[in-house]
Amino acid sequence: MISLTTKTLLVTLPLWSVIAYGAESQLPLFRLGYSGAGIAQNLTYVIDKSGLWSKHGIDVRSIYFNSGSIMAQALVGGDIDVTDSNIPTMLNIKASGVLDVKMVAVWMNKILLSFIARGPIKSPAELKGKKIGISRFGSSSDFITRLLMRYWKLDPEKDVTIIQSGGNDSVRMAALIGGHLDGALIGSHDVPKLLESNCCSNLANLEELPIDYSRFGIAMPTAVIKARRDHVRRYLQALIEGIYVYKTRPELPIALLKREGVKDADLGYQKIIKALIEYPVPEEKGIQVALDSIGTPKAKQAQAKDYIDTTILEEIKKSGFVDRLYGR
Repeated sequence: MISLTTKTLLVTLPLWSVIAYGAESQLPLFRLGYSGAGIAQNLTYVIDKSGLWSKHGIDVRSIYFNSGSIMAQALVGGDIDVTDSNIPTMLNIKASGVLDVKMVAVWMNKILLSFIARGPIKSPAELKGKKIGISRFGSSSDFITRLLMRYWKLDPEKDVTIIQSGGNDSVRMAALIGGHLDGALIGSHDVPKLLESNCCSNLANLEELPIDYSRFGIAMPTAVIKARRDHVRRYLQALIEGIYVYKTRPELPIALLKREGVKDADLGYQKIIKALIEYPVPEEKGIQVALDSIGTPKAKQAQAKDYIDTTILEEIKKSGFVDRLYGR
């Protein structure tokens, strides 16, 4: 697993441009780290294109990392202020004693991924002895894969070989088609294209499994929450309104899904809005499952309540902001 104690400056040019922009901007700046592509980035895109960051008086600049574990290093190093994905990786920063972080919002407690296996494999039990692909050790794909193996009564340390493939879904898809991997988690949107190759079968749509798992949400260092409480409130109000726009104005997210090559954009959109939480307060059950998925002794001893700060969201709800959005 990549050490979280190494403070590595990442993606130097984008970070420099973000810092320069912040010096000129009249609005408080948040540097948002994200990893991978898909639902979290689509929501951020909708918020941005709808002008909601500026409406709520903040500037948000997104910075891409090709792994959640690398993104965690950036958060530890102070190169970003907030993350919106790879929740287990962010929780592991605190569990490891490296940096005190808190989840201030969770807007999806379902895993919209599928586990795809090479053609001869027809059941989870047949994965024993096989090669399973992830992006990197310590990433969200790593934690969710291990969680799924344990759910299927397989020991991820002994029954399968977990291999770092790097990159995103396209890398793992190519490895599956080429026979270099026997199984991997793939984003639901990409599954139809992969199945058309006749290389593989879909062993499970994870959102259909009885697993409440904090999948996407906002993690921040506790120091940021304390020092910039009003700015965090504005960020969360923009997030809540972005969820509302995503749920009630389908034309923008569906157009985005089509642009990304999603085979059935309407179906993909319906899956997403079904899982989107309109009042994204972190729930202890989902956070605890995410903590347990990390698998380290310290994470297993951790209590979800110590990783959550709901106070700002509760203030927003008490103000009537959410009810006004939905006309209640």
